Order: sequence, then C-alpha cells, then structure tokens
Amino acid sequence: MKFEFNMYLTLGLAIVLYLFGDWIKSKVSFFRKYYIPAPVIGGVLFSICMLIGHNTGAFEFTFNTVLKDFFMVVFFTSVGFLASLNALKKGGIAVVLFLIAALVLVLIQNGVGVALAKIFGLNPGIGLAAGSIPLTGGHGTSGAFGPYLEERGVAGATVVAFASATYGLVMGCMIGGPIAKQLMKRNNLVCTETGVQQQDEKIGEKATMTEASFFKAACMVGIAMGIGAIITPLVKNLGLSLPVYLVPMLVAAIIRNIIDATPNKTPVEEIGIIGNVCLAFFLAIALMTMKLWELAGLAVPLVVILLVQTVIMALYAYFVTFNIMGRDYDAAVMATGHCGFGMGATPNAIANMRAFTEVNGFSTKAFLAVPLVGSLFIDPCNAIIIQTFTSWFVG
Repeated sequence: MKFEFNMYLTLGLAIVLYLFGDWIKSKVSFFRKYYIPAPVIGGVLFSICMLIGHNTGAFEFTFNTVLKDFFMVVFFTSVGFLASLNALKKGGIAVVLFLIAALVLVLIQNGVGVALAKIFGLNPGIGLAAGSIPLTGGHGTSGAFGPYLEERGVAGATVVAFASATYGLVMGCMIGGPIAKQLMKRNNLVCTETGVQQQDEKIGEKATMTEASFFKAACMVGIAMGIGAIITPLVKNLGLSLPVYLVPMLVAAIIRNIIDATPNKTPVEEIGIIGNVCLAFFLAIALMTMKLWELAGLAVPLVVILLVQTVIMALYAYFVTFNIMGRDYDAAVMATGHCGFGMGATPNAIANMRAFTEVNGFSTKAFLAVPLVGSLFIDPCNAIIIQTFTSWFVG
C-alpha cells in the first residue's frame, strides 16, 4: 500500500510528529537530560515505521519535501544574522581563542572521518557525514549537508549524519563532566568568583517584540534569501557547487554587520524565533523522511568512526582546549563545554557547564565565550570548511 503526501499533508504530519515528540520528551527524562530535540524524537519514530513498511513490503510513504528546503534556508539565513563582529569584539580574546579551538577541532573531525572512511573502503563523504557536519554542526547542519552529499553520490549520507548527530548529543554530555573533574583535580583548580548569579546565555539586547518588529525581521530574512537566490546561480556558473543555504547565510551576515555600523538595530530576537520555528519544521520533515534501511551496510564502520571521534573529542578538550584557554578553572569549565559543543550542540555545552559550575563555582568567562561562539560564529565557519572538504574529497 502506497501513501502519497502533498506539501500540505507533509507539513501537517511534520507538526503532529513534532508535538508527539515534545509530549514524549516531557515524559521521558533521558530525552530532557541530553537535550534531544522534539522533532528528532517524533521524526525518528516515524522513520522506524517507514523502515518496518519497507522491510515487510506492507506500506510505503512518499512526501513532497519542497517546504523542507525552504525551512532549511530560512533557518540558516537567520543564523547568518547572528554573526556580529561587534559581539566578537565585545567577547574579547577568550571568544577568539575558543573560536580558534573549535575550528581546529572541525578540521580534525573531518580529517579523521575522511581517513577512516577510506580505510573501510567507503566514500569519503561518509566520513564527512560522521565528522563536523553532525558533531560540531548538529542536526540542522546534518539536514542541510546530508542531501548535499547525496547529490554528489554519497549514498546514505543523510541517515549517517542524523544518526551521528543524535549519538553526539548523548556522548557530548557523558564525557564532559568527567574530563572537567579530572582537570580540576590534577591541576588543583579552584573557582575564584564569588557571589556570581547565573546569567542569561542569550546573546543580544532584549527588546519588546511587536508585530512591526516581527514584520521587519521577516522582511530582512526574505531579502537576504532573495539576494542569495540571485548570487548562488552566478557562483555555480563559475564552477563552484554550494549548498543552497550558504550564500543567503553569508548575505545575512553582511547585512547584519552593515546595520551594526549604523544607529539602527537588527531585530535579533525576532529573527531567532523565526529561525527556530523553521528549524523545528525542517528537522521534523527531514527525519520523518529518513531512509533507515540505508544505514544497514554502514553500521560497523559508523560505530568505529564515532567511537574514534569521541576519544578525539575527549583528548582534545583535555589537552588542547584546556591549554589554549589558560589552564585555569575557567579553562576547565570551557573544556567540559567544548565536549557538549563539539559533539552535540550549544545547549549541551551549557548543560555541561551548568552541571559542573553548580557544584564547583561559576565561570563568567566560560558562560560568555562558549555561547557566543556556538550561537554566532561556528555554523557559518563550519559550513565553509565542510564545503572545502567536500570539494577536495567528494566527486
């Protein structure tokens, strides 16, 4: 039996699966502890149903995924508007150093992924799909670059990327705490801050949101997407093959920094809300259409690659991040944050740091640098590096 979903039915099902995943998350502490997104829960459960139908031949689903690409471009365009150079300057040297540490890890993750994929006789693109795409990038970047790799002949890249991203969310939280504790014990570190209240990790000034401010935000996102749609074909004519969202994201970053040079302000909060809503819909559609049966032949190599990536993350946080960030208590907090950040997402990094600082003392430096890099700068930089590796190793 074959079920065909048009654009509207696909969107409706995605929303239902998101709400279902959110309900499950509210009932199961595991999902809350490791910050597993609601659309991931609902989407994966539905993709398991699709796997059963495929293996038994009992039923099959086909979807119109036009909106998936639209939501993806909206989300990454909204990310571009967060890339403020003024924020980077205000964050100081700690933000710059942590960004450098994060970017070096991105290079290592991709290099290791490609090398291990070649050892297993796989397409190097599978290594990228188990590298910085899902680990530093998370589910959003996985949903963008998985199909991009598949268009270049990397079968199963999307499924590998999503599976790796989910694994990373869990492992990033599991290894962060023990690493920071060992660093603190070995180096006799103590917190030097007293009476510091837990601060809000959201970046940007809060302002009253109105219909007019949301309209302005939507217009800015739409304009950046439109300009990107004009430039992208021109770039492709030069022989460069880019993900559909990359140019709009860079255009958004340019617009943001032009506005920062004027007395006007970018409606960051409103743009963030628009982006987060579109990310939820995008993930739900991307995960519910995932073809899990493509993962069967890659199971063993993928497990090995991810285990190696986990060991590398732990060693990198312990020996590199800690040393780069100053070998003090703040550096230890940032090391545990980097585990959540480098294997999962910014919320996981914050969760790691909160769990550690609630017991050992707060770190203003860590709670400034890590969210700034995770929220504003890593996604655009990661996308450019991934694109570079793709052009080098994937046909």
